[in-house]
Amino acid sequence: MKILERIKSLLTAKKKIAEPTHASQPVSAVNEPATTPRKEKKADRFTIISWALTLVLVASLLGGAVYYKSTLPPMVVTVPAATEETSAGNEPVVINPDTGGEGSDGFFPTIFRKLQVKTNIPERTKYEPSIYRVVRGDSMYRIAETFKVKSETILYVNDQLEDNPHSLRPGMELIIPPMDGLYYEWKDGDTFEAVAKKFFAEPEDIINFAGNQVDLTNPTIEPGAVVFIPNGSRELRNWAADLQTAARGANTGTGGGNAANTCGGGPVASGFGWPADDHTLSGNAYGPGHLGIDISAPEGANVYAAGTGVVTMAAGGWNYGYGNVVQIDHGNGYVTVYAHLSSILVSQCQTVGQGAVIGLAGNTGNSFGAHLHFEIRVGGSNINPYDIVQ
Repeated sequence: MKILERIKSLLTAKKKIAEPTHASQPVSAVNEPATTPRKEKKADRFTIISWALTLVLVASLLGGAVYYKSTLPPMVVTVPAATEETSAGNEPVVINPDTGGEGSDGFFPTIFRKLQVKTNIPERTKYEPSIYRVVRGDSMYRIAETFKVKSETILYVNDQLEDNPHSLRPGMELIIPPMDGLYYEWKDGDTFEAVAKKFFAEPEDIINFAGNQVDLTNPTIEPGAVVFIPNGSRELRNWAADLQTAARGANTGTGGGNAANTCGGGPVASGFGWPADDHTLSGNAYGPGHLGIDISAPEGANVYAAGTGVVTMAAGGWNYGYGNVVQIDHGNGYVTVYAHLSSILVSQCQTVGQGAVIGLAGNTGNSFGAHLHFEIRVGGSNINPYDIVQ
């Protein structure tokens, strides 16, 4: 029998049972015998007297209790200054130490727990990578901060960036690892020790990373499997080496292994200042893969010489992604580089003083939005500009 038919039959059976025996007369009218009206009885005098005595007794008891309470001496409780501690669950707890314990008046220690509006839900450890789509206004620094990884980690695992944070473009999809490190395709003959050494990591970290799904009782990885190397690293391409340090000449400037002798002697800088009006970063800080700082500067903003010196390069065009670029040799072993300019206002071998306008900020070369890319080199090697400018 179908479910619907069975339900119908059950409802029909219940309806028949509920129908009265006599259709013309209610059941109660058929079965109930005839009765005569009952006579009201007069209230018993004894019952009235009993109720009166009960009310008098209750009133006297209540009155006695109120009188006793009013005769008690007032109780004064002094609350000392509270001290704050941390409970086992890392929740702030305020404890009044003088309201309890040995030598007290019998009170238990009072604990006031601060009201917590939001529930702290611990973040679950992630083992899988995330996919992030780059939007206009993004920077490698901001993306790294959002996912709590280093900028170089993003460079390690995204070949389309070619080890250059300036290669970011809107719509580009990036692979973001769950933590700092890189991915590696396991090859035949690889060992945990050899792979860890190659990427400056620890073999135990590779084995114990849950995302690699390594059997701890028999730790092996099949060739062709992609594994994550926690805290692993590799060499990044040194884009600064493509743009040689241009010195003012033999024994008159920076020199160095990749220096190109260009101009003669000139003034020597005694200090360095900021090359832009804004002293904040627009995106990328100094670090592996980005050997300079990106300073906030809108299109057409003034760019200043960070120190006194001689302009050893003033070149327009692509220039290895630097775009329109100016170099200044300061004669004290330091060379500064100003990249992505929209306009160059100086010429090669020109002497400039600190604070002189040498160009305008722009978005030329391999740039993602107008800003000033600023580098400082010593002997042809880059150093962090934050350690120099004041």
